[in-house]
Parts: sequence; structure tokens; C-alpha cells
Amino acid sequence: MSLNYIKNFYEGCLRPPTVIGQFHTLFFGSVRMFFLGVLGFAVYGNEALHFSCDPDRRELNLFCYNQFRPVTPQVFWALQLVTVLVPGSIFHLYAAYKSIAQEDILERPTYTVFYIISVLLRIILEVAAFWLQSRLFGFLVHSLFFCDASSLDKTFNFTKCMVPEHFEKTIFLSAMYIFTIITMILCMAEIFEILCRRLGYLTHQ
Repeated sequence: MSLNYIKNFYEGCLRPPTVIGQFHTLFFGSVRMFFLGVLGFAVYGNEALHFSCDPDRRELNLFCYNQFRPVTPQVFWALQLVTVLVPGSIFHLYAAYKSIAQEDILERPTYTVFYIISVLLRIILEVAAFWLQSRLFGFLVHSLFFCDASSLDKTFNFTKCMVPEHFEKTIFLSAMYIFTIITMILCMAEIFEILCRRLGYLTHQ
């Protein structure tokens, strides 16, 4: 029983019931994680070390960097990926527990509705992540950041800080926005595929 449960969960996660879902999970999801894990570390890995302000003092640099980056981008995007996977994982856990076959998901109305709800939740989470990303990081990374350091040192209110590799960060930031948009489009296309296949199934009935 336990082996069948593991087998069903493994196949359910790796082989969603739709072609678009399989593409999103196997190919695009892997590319997205690779992009974040490898290139994200290369772009943001040493950002805190190279972030410098005027005057160049360690405590001032750390204070202003925390103001510049209240949330580390890699952490935010990793949480985004994990959160977006939650609705689908819950559905596949349920399907594996109930030993629901792949074809039953699109043939039985109850399972189809539950699966569509999981896809809609993914879209909602991606929209929320897009909005949060725009609030936290904006759309451009400028070369200069003006830090309000009055609470740290009363001798000056604002200090000018240099942001390292700002152009590369802008490109990477744009790529993460594009990945989010593509994911939402794929989710909407998956719902359209489900409805078309469901309609075809009812027609053959």
C-alpha cells in the first residue's frame, strides 16, 4: 500500500493530467529553478560585500544595505517558487492517497473542479508575488541609492551608496517578472486545455 502511494504521488507530481501542465512542471519549472539557483547566486551572491556608502564605514554600509534590501531577492523568489507549488502538491497528495488515476482527473467532474481550483490558486499566488516583487524591488535597479542614516549618525541625514552590478540586477529582475508572467499564461492555458478536453470527453459520451 505504501509503495503504491509513493508511486502514485511520484507519477502525479511528475506527470500532471495536461500537456501544458507537464511542460510547466518538467521543463519550465526546472529552468526557473536553475535560473534562480545558479544565476541568482552569481548576480546577488556578494552584493552585501560590494555595497559601499559615502563615507565607507562598515556599520554604515550594513545599515544602508538593510534599508536597501529589507528582503533578500533569492529568499523571496525561493519562497515564491515553493508557495506556488503548494496548491498542486496538495492536490497530488490527495490524488495519490485516493489512488486517483491520471485519466480520472479529467473525466470525473469533482476531480476536474478540484484540479482547476489548484491551478487558479497558482495564478492568484503568482499575481500576489508579482505585486510584492514590484513593491519590494521595483522594476529598475539604479546605480545609486540614497540612504536615510539619520537614526544611525546625527551628523548627516542622507548618504549616497553605490549599488554593485546594477545593470545585471535589472536584467535578472526583469527575467523574474517575465517568468512570473509566463507561469500565469501557462496556468490559464492549462485551464483552457482542461475545459477543451472535458468538453471533448462529454461529446464522446
